[in-house]
Amino acid sequence: MRSECRVVVVVNDEAGNSGLRAEHGWSAWIEYQGRHALLDTGSGQALAPNVAALSLPWERLEAVILSHGHYDHVGGLPDVFASARRPVLYCHPTAFGPKFARKAEGPLREIGLAPAIAASARSGAEKIVNTEQLTEVFPGLMVTGPVPRRTDFEDTGGPFYKDPQGSQPDDLPDDQAVFFEAREGLVVLLGCAHAGVINTLQYIRKLRPGRRFHAVIGGMHLLHAAENRLERTLEGLEMLEVGQVHPAHCTGDVATEKLCGRFQSRCSVSEAGRVYTFTLPDGVKINKEESV
Repeated sequence: MRSECRVVVVVNDEAGNSGLRAEHGWSAWIEYQGRHALLDTGSGQALAPNVAALSLPWERLEAVILSHGHYDHVGGLPDVFASARRPVLYCHPTAFGPKFARKAEGPLREIGLAPAIAASARSGAEKIVNTEQLTEVFPGLMVTGPVPRRTDFEDTGGPFYKDPQGSQPDDLPDDQAVFFEAREGLVVLLGCAHAGVINTLQYIRKLRPGRRFHAVIGGMHLLHAAENRLERTLEGLEMLEVGQVHPAHCTGDVATEKLCGRFQSRCSVSEAGRVYTFTLPDGVKINKEESV
């Protein structure tokens, strides 16, 4: 039997069928050689019903990974810890810090982990692993940790702050991605890519030199990106020779249209219910006794 990884989109702003809920948020279930991890948890209303509708096994969930600490990625944590058997939580320490944002010229609003959600994570997780550097979740399934910001055209994608007065900008050091190697090349799972999707891919290329990118899946936070950033992002993806691009969540309609226009049959929207299956290299092995 070939080793496989299945990525199931559980929560997104769009749902692939009427049996699933859509909400502003993102969550992807990762089944990696029989072990189970969850990347992000959505805003909080769609995760549990969609996990049930998709017949995903809460009892086998071993790890929860937070791409960053915004509400639309952490809201379902109480449902995770109420349903799963004390999974390990992987996140950067600043994911638990105060986070604020402003829409247009309106007032600042709090967008981080609510105190009750943070408390559920601290009490419900078997342990919390701080991802301040490259971190392995399962053998071969990696979390980048903080992504270096190298490009001159990418930013966090919005006016984000650490304080309610808006005097301390938040460059979101907690932003991180998940990746693993499939037979066809590297597969990268994004949350919102606040560090920039090209910055993220360039960093992973540095971590795994010589590997090609087979697929990039998830939010790219290009919703409010200017034309120059969109074009340079497309150019960057082509220069990095990314095989498939599957945008979601905060990528935005305009950017998604441009991505699919450029990548055509190699692009699809990652709506809730979408399943991606990848064959893993023969060298990736997991001790079956470690599986739940």
